Amino acid sequence: MTIHSGYRQQVRLNINGIVQGVGFRPFVYRLATQSNLVGSVLNNQQGVCIHLQGLNTDINKVVHQLKVNPPPLARIDKLLIKEEAIDSSLQHFVIETSTSSDDAVVSISADKSVCGDCLLEMRDPKNRHYQYPFTNCTNCGPRYSIINNLPYDRINTSMANFVMCDECAYAYNDPLNRRYHAQPVSCPKCGPQLNYIDCTANSNSFSALTNQQIISKIVSELNNGKVIAIKGLGGFHIICDATNDIAVKRLRQRKHRKAKPLAVMATDLPNARQMVEGTPKEWQILSSAENPITLMKKRSDMEINLSPSLAPDIDTLGIFLPYTPLHHLLVEAFRKPLVATSANISGLPIITDGNEIKQKLGEVVDGIVDHNRPIVNACDDSVVQVIDDKIQVIRLARGYAPLSIPLSNKLQHHLLAVGAQQKNTQCFAFNENAFVSPHIGDLHNLETNQYFEQTINTFRRLYQFTPEQIIADKHPEYTSSQWAKSQANEQKLPLANVQHHYAHVLSVLAANNYDKQVLAFSFDGTGLGDDNQLWGSECMLADAHNFEIKAHFRTFKLIGGEQAIKQPVRILLALLFDTMSVDEIMTLPINAIQQMDKSTVNNLHNMWLNNSACIECRSVGRIFDAVAVALNLIIENDFEAQAGMLISTHANMAIETEQYNDANNLISAPSTSGKLSIISNEDLINDVTPLTKTKTKTKTKTKSIQIFEPSQLIYQLITRLINTKNSNDLPDVTNQLCLEFIESLSQVVCYMAKLYPSYKLILCGGVFQNKLLYEMTLQHLNRHFNYSLDKVLPSKLVPINDAGISLGQIWYAYQQLNKSQTRH
Repeated sequence: MTIHSGYRQQVRLNINGIVQGVGFRPFVYRLATQSNLVGSVLNNQQGVCIHLQGLNTDINKVVHQLKVNPPPLARIDKLLIKEEAIDSSLQHFVIETSTSSDDAVVSISADKSVCGDCLLEMRDPKNRHYQYPFTNCTNCGPRYSIINNLPYDRINTSMANFVMCDECAYAYNDPLNRRYHAQPVSCPKCGPQLNYIDCTANSNSFSALTNQQIISKIVSELNNGKVIAIKGLGGFHIICDATNDIAVKRLRQRKHRKAKPLAVMATDLPNARQMVEGTPKEWQILSSAENPITLMKKRSDMEINLSPSLAPDIDTLGIFLPYTPLHHLLVEAFRKPLVATSANISGLPIITDGNEIKQKLGEVVDGIVDHNRPIVNACDDSVVQVIDDKIQVIRLARGYAPLSIPLSNKLQHHLLAVGAQQKNTQCFAFNENAFVSPHIGDLHNLETNQYFEQTINTFRRLYQFTPEQIIADKHPEYTSSQWAKSQANEQKLPLANVQHHYAHVLSVLAANNYDKQVLAFSFDGTGLGDDNQLWGSECMLADAHNFEIKAHFRTFKLIGGEQAIKQPVRILLALLFDTMSVDEIMTLPINAIQQMDKSTVNNLHNMWLNNSACIECRSVGRIFDAVAVALNLIIENDFEAQAGMLISTHANMAIETEQYNDANNLISAPSTSGKLSIISNEDLINDVTPLTKTKTKTKTKTKSIQIFEPSQLIYQLITRLINTKNSNDLPDVTNQLCLEFIESLSQVVCYMAKLYPSYKLILCGGVFQNKLLYEMTLQHLNRHFNYSLDKVLPSKLVPINDAGISLGQIWYAYQQLNKSQTRH
C-alpha cells in the first residue's frame, strides 16, 4: 500500500523477520513519539504489529526509518502496510503486552556477544553492573539458548524464576532505556550467580565463593596448568593456558584428542593480531556481534609463545574473542590467551549442565565454573573462514543459528528436512520462512541421536510446528533417513528423498534464491549416488527441479569399505593397483606401506581384484586422503579434513618459498613443465592430461560425461617422488606436489566451466572448504578465462558441507510445491 500525503490517517504495520529480542519495540516507540504519532506496538508470534496514527508525512518518515535503519541486530524480511479507520480514543503511543497465536512465523534471534556499552558498565566501579558476569541489554546477550516458548518474553525464558530488583525492573519497563524488555536483564542483586566445583576435592559440594573470588580462583588454577570447564552461552568450554604446552598436552591426553586443532580465545583484538594475520574482512568478522571462531593464518613471526600442540603441523589457527561478560572478566584477569574447546566427549554433543560435566568429564577437568541460569537450547560455537572477502560458514551455531531464510512464496504446508548423517542440521519451513537449526553433529551415537530429536521438539514447541511432509537423504542407512521413514510411516506423511550431492547444490541455490540452471561442482568425502556408488566428485547442470551429471572422477575401490576411511593407505593401494604390481608397490618410500608386510598388501590386492568387501567410490575427499598418505603426511586419519589441512599447509609453504614462481601464467603445458596434471592454457579443450583424460559415452564432447582419472594422478605423483634423487630435496618436492595437486583440482573446474560458459557456477561440498583450492579456482577462472567472479554464487551463511544439506532438501520440496501450485 502507498501512503498518500496531505492528511491524517491510521495504518497497521505487520513486520516479520528477526524483530524480537533485538530492541525493536523501544526503537519503534522512540520513532513514533519523536514524530508525534499515537498508537501501539506489540510482539506476537507473527513478529511485530504496529498501529500508527498521525500526519501521513510523519508516518512516512517512521516507515522509511524502519526500512533503512532498523536496530543493529534486527532483520526485516517483510513489512506489510494496511490503512485502518482512525481510532479517536488513541491519545499516546504505547508498548502493549505480547500476544500469542497458533501460527508463529517470527524468527528467533541467535545469541549475540556482549556489546561495548555493557562492557563499559561492567568495568565502571561506580556502576551497579561492575564486574557482573551476566550483564546484558537489548543489543546483546543470550536469545535462542534461553528461550522456552514464543513470543520472546521473560516469562518464556530461563530467566523466569529470577525476580528483578527495583532498579532492574525500572530499566526493563522504561521504553527509553537500553534495557527495555531485555529479557535476561539482571544485576548482582537479582540475577544469576557463579559457583565453582573443585573436581580434585573429595567433596562434591559447591564452593561458597563470590563471583570475584571465583574469577581469582580460576586464574590461579590456570596459572598452575589446570584444565577448567566453564559455562558459556550455549554450553560449556574446556579451557587451559594456551601458552602452557604441558597443560595443552594434558588436555589432549585426557580428552583423547590426538591432533585435531584446538580453538584459542584471545584476550582482545591486539592480542589476536599477535597470533594471526588477516584481511580487514577477517578482522571485521572476528570482532562482530556474532563473534565466531574464525580460521586465520598463523603469524610466522608470532609474538606470543603459544603451545605448538594447539594446531600441530598446520598453518591456520581457529581464534575468537571473548563473547560473554564472564569471558571478559576472566581474560582481563588472566591476561593470556586460552584454549577454549567444546566441553564434550569426542563425537558427542556439547554439554550444558554442570552435573553432567562432573559425571562425564570429571576426569578431564580439574574444576567447573557453573552458574544457575539454565541453558534451554544447546548451541556450540560457530566456525567460519573468509574466502575472496566473503564469509564461509563451516559450523553453523552460536551467533548465526537458528538461521532463517525468507521464502518468496507462502507455503501451504509444514516441511521438515532432516539433513545428512554427518554435521547434521534440520530445516523447518512454513509460511514464508525456512529455519536451519544450529549444528547437531554426527549421528553415530545415542546421545547425538537424542539431541537430534530434542532439536525437532524444540522447534515443534516454539512454532507449534507439525510436519506435513518430511524430506531426507537417499542413503537408507543414515540415521536421519531411517528416522524420516519411520515417522512418515507412523504419521502417514509423504516422504521425499533427495540425492546428497544435488542437495549440496540446492542449498546454495536457496541461499541465493536462484531459480535458473547452474553448472555446479559438488566435491566431498562420501554420499550415496543414484547408482548406489559413493559419489563425491560430481559436476552437474542443475536447477531446483532436477540435475544432469556432466563429469566426475573414475571410481576406485574402498578396500574393506569404511575401514579404508580410517586407514587411508587402503585407498592409496587401490589407486596404485591400477598401475603397479605388488612388488613395485612394496619398494615405494611411503611410510604407511613400509609398515605393512607383503602378505597384508597381497591380501588387500586380492580383495581389490575380486571385489571382495569393497565399495566403489569416486570421492575427491578420499583422493585427498590417498595423496596425504603417498606424501607421508599421514598414516591414519586422526580427524576429518586432516589430509586437506596438511596438504594446504605444505602447498602454502611452496608458495611462500617461491618454489611456485609462475604468477603470470599458472597453467603450463604438462609436456614441458612436468607438473602434476596441469592442463595447458592453449590446449584446454583439445589436449587433456592424464588427470583429466576423458572417456566419453558419445562422440559429442560437450554433451558427454567427462571421466577424470585419479589413478593416473597418483602414478604421476609417485613417479615424481621416486625420481627425487636427493633426500634433502624431498621436503621441497613434497610441498610442490601438494600445491600442484590442489591446482590440478582447480583446473578440473576450469576445464568444465570452459565447456559450459553461459552458466553461473556453484562450488560446494566439504572439499571446497579447502581455502587454497577455492581461492586458486577463482583465480584461474578469473585470470585465465576472464570469468567474472560474480558468476560464482556464494554460499553466504549456509555451510557448503553437510550442514547445508537440510536446507537443500527443503528447497527441493518447496520448489516442487510451487511448481505443483503453478500447474493448478
